[in-house]
Amino acid sequence: MDKEVLINAGAGEIRIAIVEDGRLQELLLERVIGLEEGFLKKRHEGRHGHSLIGNIILGRVQRVLPGMQAAFVEVGLGRAGFLGAREARCLADLPGFDEERAPKISDCVREGEEVVVQVVKDPIGEKGARLSANVTIPGRLLVMVPNQPGIALSRRIEDEAERARLITLGETMVAQGVGSLIPGAGFILRSAAIGCELRDLREDAERLAEAWRPVMARRKNARAPATLYHDLDPIERTMRDEVDGQTRRVLIDDTVSFEAARAYCRRAMPDAEPRIELWRGPGMLFDQYDLEDELEQLTSPRLALPSGGWVTIEATEALTAIDVNSGSYTAATGLEETSLTINLEAAEEIGRQLRLRGIGGLIVIDFIHLNEPANIERVLDVLTRSLARDRTPTQISSMSAFGLVEITRKRIRDPLVKLMSECCRSCHGHGRVRTRESVALEVIRRIERAAVNAPGKLITVRAAPEIVQWLEVHDDDVRSGLARRGAGQIRIEARPEFAREGFDVST
Repeated sequence: MDKEVLINAGAGEIRIAIVEDGRLQELLLERVIGLEEGFLKKRHEGRHGHSLIGNIILGRVQRVLPGMQAAFVEVGLGRAGFLGAREARCLADLPGFDEERAPKISDCVREGEEVVVQVVKDPIGEKGARLSANVTIPGRLLVMVPNQPGIALSRRIEDEAERARLITLGETMVAQGVGSLIPGAGFILRSAAIGCELRDLREDAERLAEAWRPVMARRKNARAPATLYHDLDPIERTMRDEVDGQTRRVLIDDTVSFEAARAYCRRAMPDAEPRIELWRGPGMLFDQYDLEDELEQLTSPRLALPSGGWVTIEATEALTAIDVNSGSYTAATGLEETSLTINLEAAEEIGRQLRLRGIGGLIVIDFIHLNEPANIERVLDVLTRSLARDRTPTQISSMSAFGLVEITRKRIRDPLVKLMSECCRSCHGHGRVRTRESVALEVIRRIERAAVNAPGKLITVRAAPEIVQWLEVHDDDVRSGLARRGAGQIRIEARPEFAREGFDVST
């Protein structure tokens, strides 16, 4: 497998594309406009694309709801976070509770109490962040669990001999680490640990201990709500989580980000540093891989299949419905073969689209009807393999008599369509229109492209007043970010005759 990681560290957002064998497989977005001290610094409001996942926060319990077996915790956001009893079990000093049976929430927390929690799901829609009291700090090879001793393994490590070897190494590491590691902490060995030796694990564990000690120190003097720990910035997080032994190279189109990636590799994964390359053109990085058009299609409900059929993806409040259509395709051997061909294409593509679009929750797929049980199994096998590549926990049902397959995929954050668009009553029947922010970020990307094509020239932007207003509100961040990207001279004009999505960038 030829795997490449492409990092477009633009002035408005960081976009990370994972390309395998020439095909886009993963897309990660982190918006950066509005950050206080430069684009690699952190912001914890949890809005407009900034992810909170992994942040450790000292919160205060607002309400305890025994009927829901949950508590709401003030964590400094617009809405209180949600802490379930199962996620709060480590706060209960009670014997006899195991993985199958959680304690009562009232045994874990009390109203007004300060608790250390970690964000495990970003705020989604009207719901606050999902929290856990069993905090973790991920490293390159290990995940440290300060509140839970023991050694565990990633489910992606499947070889039994390797599992046994890693368990032994992990136990040895803890036994030999008295004084240098956090007392009582446990570790989960990640799939990146496959083939590693004791020294590699010990070094990673010691780095995690150094990351945790300041958290404990801040906890002593902090007053709730207060953020005690931020996860790595998007560049370092990508190196940690996405770059593995199958990665041929990492292409980064920004000098600052390139140096940040190299610095992280020197600290945590020196073997990967030679694979990091600075993209110097010609043109824009994502254009070179023909990704811009594909990214544009990720918010469209209709997706074409190779044979001429298509898939329609529509989200509702309760679930996401996916409909498979044969379109113009007709197999010479009959209806069953036609349906099988289209269904197999759809099954292969659906897993990829769920990852790229960030779709979670309940998903129902309406496949074209099949009569032969063997054909049904073939479709389910392809769908299962497509979903198996997903790091996000996913479950799949069998096919019903009506050709329906149900999938549940853990919902981590808002799907791409909600991040990029909003409901609209005057969008000519489409139901959604691009948000003001997403249009403004597209304007910023067009300015970057104009700067690449015409270095040193004045760039003039004409856009709708609401887009200009957004750019002016973030003027310092916009202009400093664009200057870093080579666009130094910019003039912005508001044009009342332009609709929200209409704009012009010229030199």
